[in-house]
Amino acid sequence: MGLPRTCAALVLVGASTSACSTENTPTLRIFTAASAADAVTEAAAACQPADAPAATVVAGASSTLARQIEHGAPAALFVSANPTWMDHLQAAGHVGAATRRDLLANSLVVVAPAQSAQPFTLGADTNLAALIGDGRLALADPDHVPAGMYAKTALTSLGLYGSVESRLARSADVRAALVLVERGEVPLGIVYDTDASASSAVRVVAQVPAGSHPPVTYPMAIVTGHGEDPGVQQLWTCLQADPATAVFQRHGFRRP
Repeated sequence: MGLPRTCAALVLVGASTSACSTENTPTLRIFTAASAADAVTEAAAACQPADAPAATVVAGASSTLARQIEHGAPAALFVSANPTWMDHLQAAGHVGAATRRDLLANSLVVVAPAQSAQPFTLGADTNLAALIGDGRLALADPDHVPAGMYAKTALTSLGLYGSVESRLARSADVRAALVLVERGEVPLGIVYDTDASASSAVRVVAQVPAGSHPPVTYPMAIVTGHGEDPGVQQLWTCLQADPATAVFQRHGFRRP
């Protein structure tokens, strides 16, 4: 028998158990946007008491994770890569509004394979289609994935989106878009600065102007039904404190 629908799209980070385990041992699961998964995994480990069960980070596109939570997936905390999907869950009562905090901040960059392309300034007069040539521009799917949504907004505000809309390489999440650039399958991609910084296979060739899109923030909230769990409350608090801040900064994130 296949996995239940609520568990089919989950990817575990740093865990050996299934997200749909039927074991009686309680597991604290943090559903986290793929772009923040490594940082949240490390920060959660730094936050957990030595005698506490390790938290399990479940990574994916914020849209996918939000829909999983809607359908009853066993998440205790949710970290989204944009406010939109947190707003969606909050409006439906799936996360505690009083527990919502802006946890992290990030920025967008244009990347190319490490051994190709020269830096340029991304602006309204940039011939982005010419820079792509016969290739495609890698983006997380701009219809529902935060990184792609931010990128689409930026390119639209610069008057560039129409020239490349039909030439996008749409990816399931921002990490998948990064991989396309790393492999040289596309000449350019737009990803988060933190993803670019973590990869030796790409180089940043342009900054996406901050004023061309809303600030990139990662809200965090406790999923409804877990607000009274001491372990969840402790982790929620610690992720906002100095030990976690040091981890996030090492991964290139900022506090909002």
